Amino acid sequence: MAAKTGVYPVYENQFQVDTSTTGAATLKNIADMESFSVAFDNGVEEWKPFDQQGWTRRLMTAKSVTISVSGKRNVSDAGNDYIAALAFKNGRDSESDFQWTFPDGTKVMFTDAVINITELGSGDSTVVGPLAFEVMSNGKPTVTPAV
Repeated sequence: MAAKTGVYPVYENQFQVDTSTTGAATLKNIADMESFSVAFDNGVEEWKPFDQQGWTRRLMTAKSVTISVSGKRNVSDAGNDYIAALAFKNGRDSESDFQWTFPDGTKVMFTDAVINITELGSGDSTVVGPLAFEVMSNGKPTVTPAV
């Protein structure tokens, strides 16, 4: 994919989850997702040394990322099925590799991300069943810049 420039519609962001159960990575898109938001939780240490005459010094010492994704439950889509199946799992069984692909081709791989299902199939009788989840970083992600 050639690197894109300029503005872009948000739908050009794509998400993939590793659906493999054998250890060989099998990244699949997740069908029918409609919106997402990203929250960065940054740990910043502050101190006020004498030589700065009352001004605060700072150093970022920690980071984490949470991606909240919501859309529709699509039975028989490999990515959607895989995410939905995590709803009743705990511990290491709720972890999976998760990739965010940006419109310019940059890829961010979250190894062993915690997948926290927040909504599954609920709602009024006339709505399409939802699927919503959070992807929580579990260690430092690998960022591969676009070529």
